[in-house]
Amino acid sequence: MKPKKLSKKLNKKSKTLGGLFDLDALNEKISENEVKMADPNFWNDQKAAQTVIDENNILKTKFDNFKLLSDATDDLKVLVEMLKEEPTDQELQHELGSKLVKVQQKLRDYQLELLLNGKYDAHNALLEIHPGAGGTESQDWGSMLLRMYDRWAQQHQFKVEVLDYLAGEEAGIKSVTLQIKGKNAYGYLRSEKGVHRLVRISPFDAAGRRHTSFASVNVMPELDDNVEIELRSEDIKMEVFRSSGAGGQHINKTSSAVRLIHIPTGIVVSSQAQRSQFQNRATAESMLRSRLYELKLEEQEKKKAQIQGKQLEIGWGSQIRSYVFHPYSLVKDHRTGYETGNIQAVMDGDLDGFINAYLQYQLSNQNPQ
Repeated sequence: MKPKKLSKKLNKKSKTLGGLFDLDALNEKISENEVKMADPNFWNDQKAAQTVIDENNILKTKFDNFKLLSDATDDLKVLVEMLKEEPTDQELQHELGSKLVKVQQKLRDYQLELLLNGKYDAHNALLEIHPGAGGTESQDWGSMLLRMYDRWAQQHQFKVEVLDYLAGEEAGIKSVTLQIKGKNAYGYLRSEKGVHRLVRISPFDAAGRRHTSFASVNVMPELDDNVEIELRSEDIKMEVFRSSGAGGQHINKTSSAVRLIHIPTGIVVSSQAQRSQFQNRATAESMLRSRLYELKLEEQEKKKAQIQGKQLEIGWGSQIRSYVFHPYSLVKDHRTGYETGNIQAVMDGDLDGFINAYLQYQLSNQNPQ
């Protein structure tokens, strides 16, 4: 790209950046929160105080990230002006090209982060994978999804812990629950909730026939103590069992795994990752609170849909994405229309295109939860 044309493009990007939100209003809100935090009575209500601190940390991060990106864009403008004076300077050309690639990636990351404005988007995520009917074939598909999300998390420096793991009889998994820790983990991964469909030549079929498999992925925010979800002891049945899964390095094989059954709803959660029964119970209770919160949201959505006359898609019919290995290579999201033919990259954790497309789609259709 010629320096003059690139200069115009950078100026346009700068105006776009400044228009993403009101910097003065953002700075004013940060100042207001800091005044509250300086009040001697600030900690009288600890839950309210923590809410203010969390909000302020998010606002500061947004402001700092914008400033860094704005400074990087200004540096590019300086290089462009220098290149106008010395258009044949190869060292300047190389430096500009290198920095331009980095700034473009930072801009994509920043714009994606700005879409994460849901109530619990900044929280850790709890992700469950449940293969559908089909025995070994669907259980193997479940393990492929597990690997995909593990790779995606590693690429984004998120920490993954397997909270519950039930191995398949011959291959794959019967179910798995992951805790994915990191800023905006839930905000990114909520796009993955739904049914994932696989079409391939089965490696377990001696006749080499094509098979279709399904797996359900559920994603919930890990809730903190500020969210009031009541757990009554009389509503909970606890069972203790020995860890039975081949969870590899993630799993601690102990005899203190805990299963909690919520009697009124029938929700069942398990934890076997911790070393003590007490720790596993605490983890399972946290998972149960997230599941009950999710159930509450689903009931609200159903009521809202009834009022608006909408027909919700529920169950195995609500496929969100198809992964086709044969007779052609394609991964397609049925909600957004986003697709790619590089199926191996997707299975290796390259999900950002799908996540970004979903967040943009949701932003244009409804407010994120």
